[in-house]
Amino acid sequence: MTVMQTTRGTAAGQDICSGPPPRHPRPDGQDRYTISEVVAFTGLTAHTLRWYERIGLMPHVDRSHTGQRRYTNRDLDWLVFVTKLRLTGMPVADMVRYAELVRQGESTYDERRELLESTRRDVLARIDELRDTLAVLDLKIGFYATEGTTR
Repeated sequence: MTVMQTTRGTAAGQDICSGPPPRHPRPDGQDRYTISEVVAFTGLTAHTLRWYERIGLMPHVDRSHTGQRRYTNRDLDWLVFVTKLRLTGMPVADMVRYAELVRQGESTYDERRELLESTRRDVLARIDELRDTLAVLDLKIGFYATEGTTR
């Protein structure tokens, strides 16, 4: 599905990515998750989650009285966003910078927007490259499809 395709309950042509990301299916009334539960919800590894914490991408994860990490729904929502940033190809250093800006508050809105706009331009350039690549593949596939039928 492309960004501009519709799904049930959306108007034709409506951008389904314009709203908040869909929430992970989480138990009702629960807002404290172990690292293994977060691994199951997000598909990230425990190693990645601990690394995100070490580098400042997730700087404050609560701990239980025994020292076990306890993630909140807000943490999970943040991880959904971080995962999307990773998919854009945004460098980890920029992701950490973005996280720092978020922690600094509303005064950083302009800098955050600029960082996201730069990433968006990079994504659009990659999409153009992939479209060109797809066109070449389609051309070759078409060639082999017609050559294969004439032999």
